[in-house]
This record gives sequence, C-alpha cells and structure tokens, in this order.
Amino acid sequence: MLRQTLQQKLLQKLSPQQIQLMKLLQLPTVALEQRIKEELEINPALEEGGEDDDLNNEEEDFSQESDLDNEDTQDDFSLSDYMDQDDDETAPYKLKANNHSADDEHREMPVVSTYSFHDLLESQLGLRPLSDQEYQVGLFLIGNIDEDGYLRRDLESIIDDIAFTQNITTTKEELEKILLIIQEFDPAGVGARDLKECLHLQLERKSFWDESMQLASVVIKNYIDEFSKKHYDKIVKKLEITEAQLKGAVQEILKLNPRPGGSGSDNQKNAQEVIPDFILNNENGKLELILNSRNMPELKVAKVYHQMLEEYSQRKDKTGKEAVHFVKQKIESAKLFIDAINQRYQTLFLTMRCIMDHQVEYFMTGDETKLKPMILKDISEKVGLDISTISRVSNSKYVQTPFGTFLLKTFFSESLSTDSGEEVSSREVKKILKDAIEGESKRKPLTDDALAEILKKKGYNIARRTVAKYREQLEIPVARLRKQL
Repeated sequence: MLRQTLQQKLLQKLSPQQIQLMKLLQLPTVALEQRIKEELEINPALEEGGEDDDLNNEEEDFSQESDLDNEDTQDDFSLSDYMDQDDDETAPYKLKANNHSADDEHREMPVVSTYSFHDLLESQLGLRPLSDQEYQVGLFLIGNIDEDGYLRRDLESIIDDIAFTQNITTTKEELEKILLIIQEFDPAGVGARDLKECLHLQLERKSFWDESMQLASVVIKNYIDEFSKKHYDKIVKKLEITEAQLKGAVQEILKLNPRPGGSGSDNQKNAQEVIPDFILNNENGKLELILNSRNMPELKVAKVYHQMLEEYSQRKDKTGKEAVHFVKQKIESAKLFIDAINQRYQTLFLTMRCIMDHQVEYFMTGDETKLKPMILKDISEKVGLDISTISRVSNSKYVQTPFGTFLLKTFFSESLSTDSGEEVSSREVKKILKDAIEGESKRKPLTDDALAEILKKKGYNIARRTVAKYREQLEIPVARLRKQL
C-alpha cells in the first residue's frame, strides 16, 4: 500500500566550486603548476596574463581588426566544428597538443641514462662463458633477487618455476653452480640467501686479512644472532677474547653493506628538491610572510570569448543559441577556476599567518623548546575555517624559515602539563629526550625508565610507556640496540 509522507531532512552538500577548491588546497606548489597547465590546455577560454595586458594590447587589436576582416574565408574560425568535437574523445586536440610556431625556440631535453640494479647483474652475466640454458637459468635467478640484493626463495621452488615458465629442466646442483657465479658479481654480497652469507661474501673479497678480520669472520659464521642483538658480553665469554679484540672485529663488520642491492641506481633514494609554499623571513626582529607563487602565471578569461559571446548572442537561429551556450560554459568554467585559485591563495596565507602568530617565539629563535602546544582545532577556530580545510593545508605544504624548510604539520603537537601546571608542547619533551640520548654513554645507554626519571627531575611527569612512544616517533632504537663497545 502506497503512502504519502512529509519528511524534513537537513543535508549538507558541497557545490562544484567548493569541491574544486578542496582539490586545489591539497596541491603543493609544484603540483599546482601542472594543474594550471592542464586547465589552460582543456579550457580555451582561459589564458595567461593580467587585466593590464588587455589595456596595453588594445591599440594593437584595433589595428589588426581590418586585416582580420580581409582574410580568406577558409581561415575563419568555425565554432560549430569545435563544438562537434567537444564531446568526441577522439578529437585531435584532445590527443595531441600542438602549441608551437615557427618562431619558437626549440631545445633538446637532456636524457639521463641509468642502469638498474638488475640490468647491472644481467650485463655481468653476459660476460661469463655460459651455455644457452645456463644463461637463461642465470637470468631467471637474477630476476628472483630482491631489491636488497638477496635471493630469498628456496631453490626447489625456483626449479619448478623455471620448468613451468621457461620450459627448462634443471637441477639444484646446476642452480647452485650458477648462483655461485652470480655471487661473484658486483656489488659484493649480491645473491646471498641470508645476512650471514651476505657479510661472509663481502669479507672474502677483502685482499688484506689481519686479526680483526679473522675474528670478524668467526663472529659472522657462528655468532651472527648475538651480534645482531648486540649481546657483546656473550660473544666475549664464548670466544674467550678481550673487549678490545671484539671491538676491532665489530668495526670491520660495520664497514660491510647488509643491503648490497641498495647500491643500485634504481634503489637509491634521490634527494628531491622541496619547493616551499611559504617563505618566512626575520626582517630586523619582525616576521615577514611571503606566499611563494614561484612561476605561477596570472590567469584571465580570453577577451576573444567575450567578443564571441556578444556576437553569437545577436543571432536568433539554433546554431547561435548552441554557440552562446558553449561560450558561456567555457567562460563560466574559466571564471570558477580563477576564483578557486584566488581563494586557495587567501586560505593558505590566512592559515600560515595564524600559525606564524601562534608560534612567533619559535620562528624568531628557531628553538624547538619555544614551540607552543597547537592542534588543528586551535587554528580552525582562529581562521574561521573547517578543521578538514586546515588539515588539507598543513599535510602537504612546506614553509622555508631561516632555520630550515619544514612541513607545516610538524608544528602541530599535543599539550602536556608540568608539575607547576604550565602547558608545554610534546615537541619540547621530544627535544629533551633527543638531547639526553645524544649525550648518553654509548657503553651504557639510557633505558626508558632512566629517561622518564630525567624528565621527572625537569618537571615533566611522564610515564615510561609515553617515553617509549616518543622515542619510537623519533626513530630511536631501544637502549640495548644503541650500545657500543
């Protein structure tokens, strides 16, 4: 049975403009440059240049107007053709951008040629006198070496895979023979099946052996677990050696590379340039904030589209109405994009200005202990924006200061109370922990209990588990793993 009911609902929906603004807010400076370029290619009604450019070029436009009227009709702009292609995914302008002219300066882009880690191994394999089957088996083994340089799969599984995928019948003995050849390749230690074998392969490459090297070899072969856990006292007792002798062996082992694959060009973490979104300077005791617009072009609605809109508005036929609708759509889209870009700039500046005012003591001195407790809600209430908006701004934006370039979210921290009732930032506590660990005795590192006691004496009543949490956030290992001889 059908019934009619009256319901009242409160819904919150984002407009297309708000959605576009939220997406732009998340973009850092470099990504925004690319987004603007994409929009310039997509929307012909959007072009680079400020409003002043129209005034400066006005006389030139009028002088060229008569020439345009006398041009051959074959070169007239056909809006209907462009409109027909707008919904066609195979339209040429959507598949290929051709924005070049005869006056453009053509430059060759430099191409960097690099060998990947596996390419390096394959090139060395090709230099060995192997049969066709041995070479194919060697390629398959290299393909199973992981990015750290280890062959972690058991040989029996590899035998089955070669049979199914390469239609090659081989044996474990043949695999071990070819693996020994691969283990002779550079970098030293590649093709090992575990850490012990990896370090041992590297030691065998050494041309000079002394007492420390020989002792290092014994430690690797027989006491690798104790060495990894830094149970040095157990090794000293079992080998009946002095601590000084063990120290020499440990120094030799620490020179070895536990991840030989990490030396490959494709596994090196290239340092990427960070482009700051804000630049903060201290000008004679006064903070100055600059929004880094870098090479951002000024945007405007193309003048020709306003002229086209006026022209087609005078036509009363069907084509004229379609043309008006098309031109209006492009102009409106261009205006919305320009407004979203301007709103993004305003939101970023207001947010960073509020953060700067809140943390003025830190930005004046660079002392982390001057950082005040600050959460997203604090900035949200002062700026008058939603917490999610502040989160989008802080999670991907960098600020350049006289003390370095930092991610905005690093300035946010929870508050802690001292014995005197004063609220301090957790960053201040972490700084004290870091300083205490850096100044500790490496022979007897400070435990979490000892660190908690140090903080307690300074007026920070913090539990041991909280100390452990902060230490892990600082990526500092436990006391046992920080021990040195």
